[in-house]
Amino acid sequence: MAKIWLSIDVELLSGKGNSLWPRPGRTFAVGPAHTFADFAEAINSAFARWDLSHLSVFTLADGRVITDEASAEEFSASEFGPVQETFDFARVKVAREVKPGDEFQFTFDLGDNWTHRCAVSEWKIDPNLIFDAMPDHPVAIWGWGAMPDQYGRRWATDDGSEPTPPEPDAADPMTQVVWPDEDEQPFVDAREIRAATATKDADRLFTAVRGKHIDEALHLLGAGLSMALDQDRDSAKPIVVSVLNRLTCREFPGDSELLEALAARLRGEPTPGIDLDVDIEMLSMTHEGSFDESDGGYLDLRTGEVIDSMVVDYGDSGIDFDEDTDRFVRFDGAETKDGWNDMYAFVSGLRDPEVRDRGLMAIEGRGAFRRFRRFTDDHDLGDRWFQFSEDRKYGRARLILAENGIRVV
Repeated sequence: MAKIWLSIDVELLSGKGNSLWPRPGRTFAVGPAHTFADFAEAINSAFARWDLSHLSVFTLADGRVITDEASAEEFSASEFGPVQETFDFARVKVAREVKPGDEFQFTFDLGDNWTHRCAVSEWKIDPNLIFDAMPDHPVAIWGWGAMPDQYGRRWATDDGSEPTPPEPDAADPMTQVVWPDEDEQPFVDAREIRAATATKDADRLFTAVRGKHIDEALHLLGAGLSMALDQDRDSAKPIVVSVLNRLTCREFPGDSELLEALAARLRGEPTPGIDLDVDIEMLSMTHEGSFDESDGGYLDLRTGEVIDSMVVDYGDSGIDFDEDTDRFVRFDGAETKDGWNDMYAFVSGLRDPEVRDRGLMAIEGRGAFRRFRRFTDDHDLGDRWFQFSEDRKYGRARLILAENGIRVV
């Protein structure tokens, strides 16, 4: 294939008995191997023709006609005007018949006569400079103007007899910055994540997260994504990368620790920390406690068992912590401020500004926890809040693991 292509400007002059001004147009790059049939297809596509059952006809400045084979025979046998020399446009190369400075005509649909002027520019094109991969057909590389419908319809049922219908008052949802509306997309089901992780079912985990909001379950996903990387790395990788990016932007407690661990797994490197199987959910429950009664607990560095401090205080653990001090690590319970920070982070992330402002007012001053519960009930946010707060608790549990040199996934 030659390196230099023609640059041809095509302007739409008229159609359906009307002249157009300003004239819409396109500039095409046309290669030496491209036929007039190729060029006709490119023009009709670029000029938004959808019913291609009509004729396409090129007329050169010397009167020669180039069209499809059957129509070419009809033109040459016409009883009107000069005797025409006609050619099959599937066999004739554009670059062999026209040269820089030439003009010729293209007509689509001989009933409505969509007539175009084609002008070959003096400037030629090196396709290697504008295309990454060499196209096998002419390509529109520049354009201007609005393209009329080939039948003149302005809306789907326009037959020319009715006035323009009124414009809807509300903007179409697809004109929004994000479509579908993110607020209408479902949130990931925590039960499905737990089930997929427990059964080591990577496909079930992928199904659970695709098309769902996952920002409020990133820590819950940690162990499952680690498992999924082992089973189906190619499918898991884009999800893991998305989680890593979210953790980087979010920076909640434990996020950097989970990010480091998942990044290591993604690189195929060992996860930082002691390889100890700790039930993260049990650690979270023990650390957070219930009704502010927990005073933390202990981690068994041999077995990974989590032991509530209340069991130890009542002497029911059966363990002598004084004799084996290196085996157990102590962790304190969560503080009230952790719960308030969770509420603030949740409310701050709500997209509706009015709802967000109501939430921020609810958590100010004495009685914040009581007012916040009422706020989540009034706005049907209870399930979201529960999952969000669980994820924050998981993050704090991972902090405990990391602080004691234990791998977090």
